[in-house]
Amino acid sequence: MSTANCCLTLICHRSLEGRMLDHLLEHPEWVHGFSTSDIEGSSQQGHLPSVQEQVRGRSQRVEIRIVMSLDDAHALVKYLKAEEANPQIAYWITPVIEFGRLA
Repeated sequence: MSTANCCLTLICHRSLEGRMLDHLLEHPEWVHGFSTSDIEGSSQQGHLPSVQEQVRGRSQRVEIRIVMSLDDAHALVKYLKAEEANPQIAYWITPVIEFGRLA
């Protein structure tokens, strides 16, 4: 396993969660584990698909966090851009100073 030196964060509408997780599970060479959280969000570029979301002014989203190597993060983002090109899916990559397990 390569050095886990970054965290790739993906944000997508909850309706895309299954497809996104399937993509991650199909690539164990890049993704060795991930965490998900249900969140809500709004964006100037965002489309609010349901009437309820339009009234509330925000949509139900999923945040996916993957601690991985920077090279693997770039490879995964390139793959996702080819397979799931969608302006409603946001990502960012942040440095991880240290990663480990307590046992």
